[in-house]
Amino acid sequence: MASIIVTCQMIFIRFVLNGSTIWQTEGVTYMMIAATMLGLPYVQFMRGHVNVDLLPLMLPVRARKALALLVLALTLAVTGVMLWHGYHFWYEAWDWGETSNSPWNPKLWVPYLALPLGFGLYALQLAADLLATTSGIERPFGFDPGAGLTDALAERAD
Repeated sequence: MASIIVTCQMIFIRFVLNGSTIWQTEGVTYMMIAATMLGLPYVQFMRGHVNVDLLPLMLPVRARKALALLVLALTLAVTGVMLWHGYHFWYEAWDWGETSNSPWNPKLWVPYLALPLGFGLYALQLAADLLATTSGIERPFGFDPGAGLTDALAERAD
């Protein structure tokens, strides 16, 4: 919401007052990246990511569970790599006192903090999902154990 307000303020200054803007474009970019990074764990928790259900629905129950565990483990591994590199990216900016090359010149560790924080929370959510799927608390891909491709096609036709 803040990025929308800042964008509207920037448009007003540029096109109505015919003035120049200094920090708005960069600030909105940082806010959108932070919203994306911090939204990752919430979207995972709500199962809001885009899914292609064809393969899981074609598989038997045991293979479906194995695929779900494999996907969660690989996603957790990639997220761990991103967390590691995001942390180093943030730490270097903080340690060296890096600032932006713009007239606004903000300290870059502040917006870069969204990277390790977002990927760290996302990794925790993925680990919780992996534990829930492994222990049987959650069904693989959220499907009923007996659900198959014909059930899903019939459900979508209704």
